[in-house]
Amino acid sequence: MKRKITMMTVLAAVMMLMSCGGKKQGTAIGESVTDVDSALLIRPQYAKGFTVKYLEDGVRLVDVEDPQKDEDKMPVSYQFALVPKGSDAKVPEGYTKVEVPVERTLVMTMLQLSNFTALDAHDVVRGITGTKNLFNKDIKQRVKDGRIVKIGMEGEFDPELILAANPEVIFISPFKRGGYDAIKETGITLIPHLGYKELDPLGQAEWVKFVGMFIGKEKEANALFNGIEQRYNSLKFKVESLKIKELPTVFSGEMHGGNWYAVGGKNFLAQLFRDAGAEYILKNDDTGGSNIEFEQMYAMAANADYWRILNSYPDTFSYEALKASEPRNELFKAFKERKVIYCNMKQTPYYESTPVEPDVVLKDLLAVFHPELVEKDYQPKYYRLLK
Repeated sequence: MKRKITMMTVLAAVMMLMSCGGKKQGTAIGESVTDVDSALLIRPQYAKGFTVKYLEDGVRLVDVEDPQKDEDKMPVSYQFALVPKGSDAKVPEGYTKVEVPVERTLVMTMLQLSNFTALDAHDVVRGITGTKNLFNKDIKQRVKDGRIVKIGMEGEFDPELILAANPEVIFISPFKRGGYDAIKETGITLIPHLGYKELDPLGQAEWVKFVGMFIGKEKEANALFNGIEQRYNSLKFKVESLKIKELPTVFSGEMHGGNWYAVGGKNFLAQLFRDAGAEYILKNDDTGGSNIEFEQMYAMAANADYWRILNSYPDTFSYEALKASEPRNELFKAFKERKVIYCNMKQTPYYESTPVEPDVVLKDLLAVFHPELVEKDYQPKYYRLLK
């Protein structure tokens, strides 16, 4: 009897925590939230760059800020009031009114485009910056027949093409090279999409909910992300259940222009390594990444078990090509033992798909670090051991 009471007490406590969780996951909920279908409610759990508050009359207040809290690069936050089209609802002071659902927009990055592709919303996209390393056949066809225009690269936008596309809003990446002054003069509302600044792979993927709010696909976005989250955490749990005493070690990047760019311990890639059951050599680096000299990288990674490389090599990449790019590369243990984990962006839709497929990336890495945890016939999509 005493054990039964104890179990009931624990169950009640768990239920209480679950019921309180919604308000602690980045979403403030107004009094009229009961009028909204739960499948349409946006509650960011992992993303740190946006929050949502529901008001009366169907108004949603969306605040956007740098997930990494770098005030030097983004000293102000962005505030939007999403109002149903045709509504005369009042907008709080300091918020930019955006009538939703948005039917015409421009996107600046492949990460942003990945959200629209995942939501089957290419009709909403009327302009992109370019088609380099673009794989999606539908987008290519829309560019070819003029339904989507190329507005130029960041810093060199064509205002006339932007105006001709007649977008209601434009999704931007304010931390990139910029060049948005010319766009601002058009008077078109700019919406910062900061998914690439998220430090958690699931946080990056959760920005699909952000886009879903603007284009009226909240239900689809929630369902899509729920699947991503479930698959990702299921793989992560498999790794945790192994209780591995000594994890394989891994480092990342390669020499370019005399420097080696290495992601820091806070980068989402470092989190992927951890979740895949590997120890990243820069795990204690509390930065997003930095350029270092070869000698410094060698001192840290000489005996690392694995080496992850992502590039756009024009031909078939090989160990010979890796050595040719920098003769000292053959000194690494991972090179000698042929344990380079490789992805070629010219052969896979890396940037236009991985933002909404962190579960697939995780499984690819898992197949390398702990192959016993995946199916024997598993075919990786992005990363595989270089032959």
